[in-house]
Amino acid sequence: MKYYIISGEASGDLHASNLMAGIRVHDEAAIFRAWGGDLMQQQGATLVKHYRDLAFMGFIEVVANLKTIASNIRFCKQDIKEWKPDVVIFVDYPGFNLRILPFVKQLGITTFYYISPQIWAWKQNRIKIIKQYVDEMFVILPFEKQFYAQFGMNVHYEGHPLLDAFENIEQTRPKGLPDNKKIIALLPGSRKQEIKKMLPEMLKAIEKNDEYFPVIAAVSSVETEFYASIIGDANVLLLVGNTYGILKNADAAIVTSGTATLEAALLNTPLLVCYKGSKISYWIARKLIHVNYISLVNLILNKPIVKELIQDEMNAKQIHNELQKLLSSTKQKESLIKYFHELKVLCGKPGSSFRTAANMVHLLKETYIKNLK
Repeated sequence: MKYYIISGEASGDLHASNLMAGIRVHDEAAIFRAWGGDLMQQQGATLVKHYRDLAFMGFIEVVANLKTIASNIRFCKQDIKEWKPDVVIFVDYPGFNLRILPFVKQLGITTFYYISPQIWAWKQNRIKIIKQYVDEMFVILPFEKQFYAQFGMNVHYEGHPLLDAFENIEQTRPKGLPDNKKIIALLPGSRKQEIKKMLPEMLKAIEKNDEYFPVIAAVSSVETEFYASIIGDANVLLLVGNTYGILKNADAAIVTSGTATLEAALLNTPLLVCYKGSKISYWIARKLIHVNYISLVNLILNKPIVKELIQDEMNAKQIHNELQKLLSSTKQKESLIKYFHELKVLCGKPGSSFRTAANMVHLLKETYIKNLK
């Protein structure tokens, strides 16, 4: 069968690539065409667009790039129409995917949504589009099944796919990490806009402290020259494409809100969660978002387990103070590890990607048989 997959960011590239590996096990004739990244390409997808050209963060940035976004939407629709896939799998990325979804359904193509948009946090009215145009929804957060049930939707939940990604973590210690200092992992995000906002404050928070050895977990989709322009002459190690290895060996992590917060917690790394946007974007978000927390760790556990530093609180002084607390309190670390274990239980067992893939292929084969009749 022909699978068209649309993912618009680094985490989607990771999870979609693992999903593709699972699909191949159950459908050896699978052909993939995708919007995504290097990992999906490595799984054999013909890449239409790379997510590095699609990532616009915040309301102002989206408005400023409306012409580009509209052009991408037109191109995507035409590409799907010409390629004629058996199914389109939408991976999160709602601002784009929910505009493509009705068009695909009108073509009579099966629609699967993998990794739900965070409509439980904001823009809950998007449930109308999802109910009308999504044939099957596959969620990855434990509370999402109950959320969709209140709207009369039965969704599929097989656990969180991050646990699958961890199965392949290299156990070796990344080169360049000293044994006599506390390793501080810095995860400033995967988009240039957020890196530019987060990284300078992170670096200021740990400068002039000989006890710390900061390591930036850089993403391959952003040029090292870009990081270098922000780092300047700061004494910091930049490692590309080894986030899990860095987190696994870190004494603590300073993490930009997103999937990385969950990654750190599932690897038992004590962390601070940071987020800062433009003043206008933040003001709009405050009006629209209806959840108590921004980190996935706190959202899943429904408790303020990890410290969140948002907007004005996200500054070098606050980061430094909270980091000191994390590193100096054995009791606090033990408490965090206990909650992280609870988090792992809620996120299910490894194999989520393959179980979801098996379910997708089974449903597609059922649909094919029905159409023959």
